[in-house]
Amino acid sequence: MIKNLIFDFGKVLVDYDFEAFFRKYIPDAERCRAFTPVLYNVELQQLLDREERPFEVIMKEWIEKNKEFETEIRYFNEHYPEIVTNEVKGMYDLLSQLKTEGYKLYGLTNWCSKVHQTMAQFPIFKLLDGQIISSEEKVIKPEPEIYHRLFNKFNIKPEECIFADDRAENIEGGKRLGMGGIVFTDAKQYERELRQILSHNRA
Repeated sequence: MIKNLIFDFGKVLVDYDFEAFFRKYIPDAERCRAFTPVLYNVELQQLLDREERPFEVIMKEWIEKNKEFETEIRYFNEHYPEIVTNEVKGMYDLLSQLKTEGYKLYGLTNWCSKVHQTMAQFPIFKLLDGQIISSEEKVIKPEPEIYHRLFNKFNIKPEECIFADDRAENIEGGKRLGMGGIVFTDAKQYERELRQILSHNRA
C-alpha cells in the first residue's frame, strides 16, 4: 500500500531559470553565452549538491579557476534566490489535496545549502512532512545511500513510496531499492500517472 509521496525540488515543486538570471545580470549576450557553461555545468553542480566543503569555499575556488568571470560568479552568489522563479504550476494545490487524502509528503533533493533560502520563499515547502537534502547528507542522487537515508530518517518502507523526479536516472536509483517512481513533466501528467498507480495498488 502506498503511504508516502516523495518529491524532488527543482523542476518538480519549484522552477528555476539560469539563463534568464544570467541575462538579467549580464546584458552582453555574447559574454552571457560564454559564461553560462562556466556556472551551469555538471562538475560545479555536483560540487555544490554534495557540498563537502562550505558553499563559499567552493565559490572562491571556482573564481580562482575562472578569474575572467569573477564578477559574474559573484552575481550568482549574491543574488542566488532569484534563480528560482516560481512554484511549478498546479503542484501546491495537488500536494494540498494529497495531504488531505492522508499521504505523507517528503522531499528528496540534490541542492546546495542555499536551498533554505528557496524554501523560505515558497509556501509549497511547508506542506512537506520532512526532507532529505544532499548538501546536508554529503551524498547525491542517484547514489543508493541518499535513498536509504530517506527511508531510515522517516522510518518508511521503499515499497510504500512513489518518488517524483524530473531526471530518469534518479527515478531508476530509487527503483533499484524497491521504490516506485514517476519521471515528472508537469502536475497533470504526474497526477494522472500517480492515480493509475494508486488505483492498481488498491486493486
